Amino acid sequence: METKNTQIYGLRSVIEAIDSQETLSKVYLQRGLTGASSYELIKKLKKKSIEISYVPVEKLNRLTHGNHQGIIAITSPIPFYGLEEIVEKILSEKEKPLFIILDQISDVRNFGAIIRTAECTGVDAIIIQKKGGAPVTGDTVKTSAGAIFKIPICKVDHIKDAIFYLKASNINTVSATEKTDKSVYDLDLNQPLAIIMGSEGKGVSKSVLNIVDHKASLPLLGDVNSLNVSVACGAFLYETVRQRSL
Repeated sequence: METKNTQIYGLRSVIEAIDSQETLSKVYLQRGLTGASSYELIKKLKKKSIEISYVPVEKLNRLTHGNHQGIIAITSPIPFYGLEEIVEKILSEKEKPLFIILDQISDVRNFGAIIRTAECTGVDAIIIQKKGGAPVTGDTVKTSAGAIFKIPICKVDHIKDAIFYLKASNINTVSATEKTDKSVYDLDLNQPLAIIMGSEGKGVSKSVLNIVDHKASLPLLGDVNSLNVSVACGAFLYETVRQRSL
């Protein structure tokens, strides 16, 4: 499956894309850019919570040979959803919904692999942070084997706010972490549930670990002290499937 992100460049073109509700995953903006149009653009980007990466002009020149005017936007092949909209819809339809929260996953292939497994295990939605995580690229789509088009992805400003909202909606939150003696096999996963997976390098952030309902680990019997995050996520999800199938 070939899916490529589209570039939009030029101040007016990007402003028109935002005004026409085009889904933008990221914007590269030349450092030090000034002028009324650039200020208007930045205001619109911040209002829409679109990630801005301030870069030197050389970076923009490498991305395109067109007249970029100091701005290149990358479109997303999928729409993103608001958390409250999706949670309310799913809660109205299911007694035991299942969510995945990704805390700063940075590798697009890990992201795609998690999406694929999530779709195969009946996950109702995936929640990611607007800034700092892996973007949705052609590699994400390819690694997901098209599953990305079948499962809603919600973007939120802050992971912690999403967790508080889910907990207030009577959804139990479980964080995958090696910083606990409790095994995932000791938890009751047959209930409304959100599983939090952390970044490849740091795992789930300490501030998130402090607010979840449960922390759980996977047994590691070899010399390597950690699993790839997409593999660990699959183990958590299939233990959930097993418990819900009993």
